[in-house]
Amino acid sequence: MATNQKVAVVTGASQGIGAALVKAYRDRNYLVVANSRSIGPSLDDGVLVVPGDIGDRAVAERIVSQGIARFGRIDTLVNNAGIFVAKPFTQYTEQDFQSLLSTNVAGFFHISQLAIADMEKRGSGHVVNITTSLVDNANSHVPSVLASLTKGGVDAATRSLAIEYAKRGIRVNAVAPGIIKTPMHAVETHAALAGLHPVARMGEISDIVDAVMFLEKAGFVTGETLHVDGGQAAGH
Repeated sequence: MATNQKVAVVTGASQGIGAALVKAYRDRNYLVVANSRSIGPSLDDGVLVVPGDIGDRAVAERIVSQGIARFGRIDTLVNNAGIFVAKPFTQYTEQDFQSLLSTNVAGFFHISQLAIADMEKRGSGHVVNITTSLVDNANSHVPSVLASLTKGGVDAATRSLAIEYAKRGIRVNAVAPGIIKTPMHAVETHAALAGLHPVARMGEISDIVDAVMFLEKAGFVTGETLHVDGGQAAGH
């Protein structure tokens, strides 16, 4: 069905930040295409669920084709899917390397290329990439070279895409979170993780959602990486 409502695609949408973004866009009357490896069906007619591994181009093709078939358009893409593995550099495995490349880089490439192609047809659109504050704030307590390698590439690509498509009505921005209270962090680690931020607390999922929603309505902002990291990027 074609619609005049705006449509957002959210990857990594089954829990945490991704699930909260789906709700935030629905609360703003967007229709949503939600993707994750393990995502379950939705009872909301305004949410189209497309399960699968975003690192597989065929999955990205289904997300876009089914989204357009159902809703008629794509206005926003939030590249939220990501894998984070913190290890000393020499302890990373080949599987770690391949997994992060697949989700963080290939996943970004496939879905962004396909979604932007649809946005070009209408001369408008917005891409938001969720990266990490560690790209600009290396920390010996959190060794994470593969996160910097992969998400750092996405951060650089954000600016490149923003300039390439600036005159075609498509904005591209990024949100770089610090450490956020999500299910991946056990409660007993929260106090130590809070201490890694100058503001002495972890971020909340709502902090990231608010940043994405700000960028969504900030029509004169493109090529920006918005650090939502409790001051980490500014220094300690």
